[in-house]
Amino acid sequence: MKTIIAPSFLSADARYWADEIRLVEQEGIRCLHLDVMDGHFVPNITFGPGPIKMLRSVSAMEFDAHLMVLEPSSIIPAFVDAGVDAVTVHAEACRHLHRTLQQIKDYGKKAGIALNPATPVSFIEPILDMADRILVMSVNPGYGGQKAIMSMTRKIAQLHQLRQKHNYAYEIQADGGINQTNVRAFLEAGAENLVIGSALYQPGKTAENIRALARIIEDFEKNG
Repeated sequence: MKTIIAPSFLSADARYWADEIRLVEQEGIRCLHLDVMDGHFVPNITFGPGPIKMLRSVSAMEFDAHLMVLEPSSIIPAFVDAGVDAVTVHAEACRHLHRTLQQIKDYGKKAGIALNPATPVSFIEPILDMADRILVMSVNPGYGGQKAIMSMTRKIAQLHQLRQKHNYAYEIQADGGINQTNVRAFLEAGAENLVIGSALYQPGKTAENIRALARIIEDFEKNG
């Protein structure tokens, strides 16, 4: 599987959202990570389905909604209506995680499970076969610009091993503090979808940052 760079749109300049989307798409980006926060599950509030629906007309990229909200089942239909292609929910935020994943899949969308740093893989092991994507948080969710918790690469490696052992189909996504210095460690652990925010979106340097990350990834894929 070719490694995906998924810009975290939370780090984009909100004054120029449409332009920011076009910029990354022109650099070959095919997946946009949308961090949705409710101020309860995490201590921050971001955007909801309304802005996403408006931005949907700007781009054909995969819109990957990461719902950092308590009991997300009631709002999933609104995000589906807004045009997202994938919905990831937190294992810690769902009373009935199996039912929520099935709800997402019934809408024909990719269903993902996110794990906070303190949540072990064993917490979701009984339903790994349902997931299209497992998101390993390498920071505590809620804010951008944090330093990566590098021990989370062990959790990524564990998910990689379980996938191989049981022939699961999920994609492994990593999110939090990933940059040009540490990205190789996440790749070596087995992540193939990299959510990158503050290390990517920088005024006047976003395209340059994407290209630099892409070169590191290409070298890893060729040479290991």
